[in-house]
Amino acid sequence: MSLHYMVTGGAGFIGSNYVARLLQRGEQVTIYDNLSRRGANSNLAWLEERFGRGSFRLVVGDIRDAVLLTAAARGAGIIIHLASQVAVTTSVLHPREDFEINAQGTFNVLEAARYADTDPIVVYASTNKVYGGMEEVTVQETATRYQYRDLPNGVSESQPLDFHSPYGCSKGAGDQYVRDYQRIYGLRTVVFRQSCIYGPRQFGVEDQGWVAWFIIAAVMNRPITIYGDGKQVRDLLYVEDLLDGYDAAIQRIDTASGQVYNLGGGPSNTLSVWSEFRPLLERLLGRPIHVETGDWRPGDQRIFVSDIRKAAKELNWQPKVSVEDGIAKLLEWVAANRQYFA
Repeated sequence: MSLHYMVTGGAGFIGSNYVARLLQRGEQVTIYDNLSRRGANSNLAWLEERFGRGSFRLVVGDIRDAVLLTAAARGAGIIIHLASQVAVTTSVLHPREDFEINAQGTFNVLEAARYADTDPIVVYASTNKVYGGMEEVTVQETATRYQYRDLPNGVSESQPLDFHSPYGCSKGAGDQYVRDYQRIYGLRTVVFRQSCIYGPRQFGVEDQGWVAWFIIAAVMNRPITIYGDGKQVRDLLYVEDLLDGYDAAIQRIDTASGQVYNLGGGPSNTLSVWSEFRPLLERLLGRPIHVETGDWRPGDQRIFVSDIRKAAKELNWQPKVSVEDGIAKLLEWVAANRQYFA
């Protein structure tokens, strides 16, 4: 028997990949999306071409429209909440809009789930930005990267929350609301504090989705600017590994309900933003890449690496795709789909 999934932001990068996975295994899917993001219509066309017109239900709507959202959620057994405003820079320029989409929009999703007659599971895509700058954590500098002095496994879920930037505040508010709706209302909710997610169907731009942006710019011979010294370190998680985490939480909802999990590449899947990523990309491309440099951007962390041991223990989940293999897959997709970026 198929399950009914509603995926908010289902025409986006992560959403379209998950919808494809769900349709592949015969699930019933509702996509709820306002189609405002670049690539959304291309992703929908790809889904229709692959699975057929009518293979999924599309509700074109804004996450801020509580009435439409509540109606769309009726009958859903699982709600995957991905719709959001995603850029720190945009949140600084338009903090009210950022709040209404991320904080109020998430509240709308929770209320829609609470009033649904299906007791749906709610999976929320949060962010590692809820931990803020972590100024109290000692960071050491090496020749090519920054590293934690005292956190060999990375940042765990017990790290104090310290919302920084309007984006951090709005996503963090949603994070805590999702968690509390399990405690107060018994809703089966799971929070994933996601690290740097990358993979095919990612239409990265300079201020969000940096791995895809660098690859797109390199393939299309566009200028690339590195802010800071390029030694900033991130843990990278390939999109299919992320989706495995979603599936694992749903399958183990009795354990996962009300829990928060860091979901990233962990210590074994890290790269410095340019000191290490650039040589890898140049080797895969077979040519050098020219870059410009700029000043550090406000709030840019020297390093963030997720401690993923809780997800490994409770969800039996681990990343499977190495950074090098994942970047090669994304590069292959970008090179084969240049028409999207012309």
